[in-house]
Amino acid sequence: MTRAFVAVTLDEPTRATVAAEIERLRPLCRTVAWVPASNLHLTLQFLGEQDEERLADAARALDEAAATSAFTLTLHGLGAFPGMERPRILWIGAAEGALSLRTVQSAVAAALEGRRFVRDAKPWHPHLTIGRVFDPRRWRREAGPSLRRAIAQAATADFGRLTVSRVALMRSDLSPKGARYSELYSVGLGGT
Repeated sequence: MTRAFVAVTLDEPTRATVAAEIERLRPLCRTVAWVPASNLHLTLQFLGEQDEERLADAARALDEAAATSAFTLTLHGLGAFPGMERPRILWIGAAEGALSLRTVQSAVAAALEGRRFVRDAKPWHPHLTIGRVFDPRRWRREAGPSLRRAIAQAATADFGRLTVSRVALMRSDLSPKGARYSELYSVGLGGT
């Protein structure tokens, strides 16, 4: 069985910009599990544990969903789900191109659902996860004014523009050292 998800991957300049922001924030709070630069991506749908046949079905669903043309996406702003007082996820948002990204995600979710994959019940919000908070009590104790100020300052910052020209079926291998992602399949948008 393979743990899998569908994602938009980052180009190297954008990855470097986001990784630099993570490195700027890292010393301000040790309660956050910061995402390694190599793992940065925008998740379109989590698939969970799948066998080879189901992974092939997922790849066919991506082929069906890829009619949307390539587009430019601007990564903009820093925030937290569900909010800064009790965050679980620290994220960078999407500005220009967010509507196109929603269109791609919706097409992917519909094509996967047509192949009997379960659609996530929660509404999807375009974002790039940069960190996870696993201990809210520790966050409240240790996430001091310097981190909150840094996040507030980055709320209106741009973190790069990338051309979204493909979607990828990704593999997630978990280990005590953290997750490691690798691409299983990708398809170009709009026939690219």
